[in-house]
Amino acid sequence: MALLKMKFNQQRRVRLAQGLWLLSWLAVTCGAFIFCLGVYLKTELLRRDEVMENTEIHVVPNILIMVGLASIGTNWIASRVCQDSMDASRFPRWKVLLLAWFVVAALLCCLLLAVVVLSYALQGRLEESLKVGLRNGIRFYKDTDVPGRCFQKETIDRLQMEFRCCGNNNFKDWFEVQWVSNRYLDFTSQEVKDRVRSNVDNRYLLDGVPFSCCNPASPRPCLQYHLTDSRAHYNYEYQSEELNLYGRGCRQALTDYYMGLMNSTGPGVLSVILIQMSVLLSMRYLQTAVEGAMALENPEEESEGYLLEKGVKETYQDVRAKVLNLVKFVQVDPADEGASGAAEGEKTADANTEKAATSPPAS
Repeated sequence: MALLKMKFNQQRRVRLAQGLWLLSWLAVTCGAFIFCLGVYLKTELLRRDEVMENTEIHVVPNILIMVGLASIGTNWIASRVCQDSMDASRFPRWKVLLLAWFVVAALLCCLLLAVVVLSYALQGRLEESLKVGLRNGIRFYKDTDVPGRCFQKETIDRLQMEFRCCGNNNFKDWFEVQWVSNRYLDFTSQEVKDRVRSNVDNRYLLDGVPFSCCNPASPRPCLQYHLTDSRAHYNYEYQSEELNLYGRGCRQALTDYYMGLMNSTGPGVLSVILIQMSVLLSMRYLQTAVEGAMALENPEEESEGYLLEKGVKETYQDVRAKVLNLVKFVQVDPADEGASGAAEGEKTADANTEKAATSPPAS
């Protein structure tokens, strides 16, 4: 028994084709939106590529770009099918192509659903990638004269100012690295010597931060150095006073920014999935209704449209049987090969024996 069978007269078939044509062009627009969304997200990720350890998160915009382009193509084809559905001489040419079209359209819906899932599932990977990337960026902040790292300082400074953040987790991350290059240190100064000798790695460590950590909204002039020494500044308490620095770490700021971008795409992508599913189901009804009408003596009579020719269970069993038969046909049984090879060998040996028996004796 056909699944979700409906009756379609000539007028209803025409209306279905017209409605599907409009829906197809709406889906084309949605495909362009998905493509632009993927390009924008990809661009934003590439802008911060220097502070990311890996590019696993790029799978989300890559899928969006691919699905957007494929959606534009498939839905444009759907609009052409709608135009030809009322012409008995032009519609049959789409019969073979429509099977592939249904497969591609269903695959697009699955990929869009995967994008929604990945947007939430990859948050941990994104955070870990930013953690390692920012840690390396802060460590190489001082290497302004090292090839390949000379722009690291500018990148970190612009990042901290744009996202109003400081350090990886917080401003104390700057206390653990030497962020002032040896090129700008006076090693004849006793203070510099004492600081370098005060740790086993011979690094010049400060309880200070770069200027880009300063919060311009603070009423007090920026304090960059001696942040842990309450006596170094007038009317200053390190433990109790709210510092005039950005309190949020850049890892959290970037994670919130990118997850906000990807999470905001969720409702839009789900809407596109609904539209694409509507196109898919409507196309199936149009195909079966038009093919049923063309099989009648009078094509303008009432025909039946359905989603599946049989029930779900029967359709699944048929598809499963076809797949198994295809697999059996493709597979080659080694035992059969050996048996056939042995049989051919025996036939060859028998033929040689017969030839030897019938050959005349040598004179």
